[in-house]
Amino acid sequence: MSKTKTTRYDVAEHLRTPEEMAAYLEACFEEAQGDASFVAKALGDIARAKGMTQVARDAGLSRESLYKALSGERTPGFDTILKVIQALGIELHAAPLQT
Repeated sequence: MSKTKTTRYDVAEHLRTPEEMAAYLEACFEEAQGDASFVAKALGDIARAKGMTQVARDAGLSRESLYKALSGERTPGFDTILKVIQALGIELHAAPLQT
C-alpha cells in the first residue's frame, strides 16, 4: 500500500484576483472578532499572493519588516496596516453594524 503524500494548504496560492483578495479579507474581518493579529496575518497572505517584495516596495517598508508585521505574531501599527492596504490596492469601507 502506498503512502498518501500531503502538502500544507496555503491560501496565498488561491488568491489570484483583486476580487478574491478583497473577499478573503472581508471574510477575515468577520472571523477576527477584534483580533488585530488575525487581520494582519490575512494581509500577509494577500501580500504573499501578490509578491511580498513588490508590496514592501509599494508600501515603503523593508521586506523583512513587512514579513514580521504581517506574520500574525504581532499587531502592527495602524499606519503600517494603511500602507499595506494601499500597496495591495484594497480599499477600506465603513458601514454601520447590522443589529
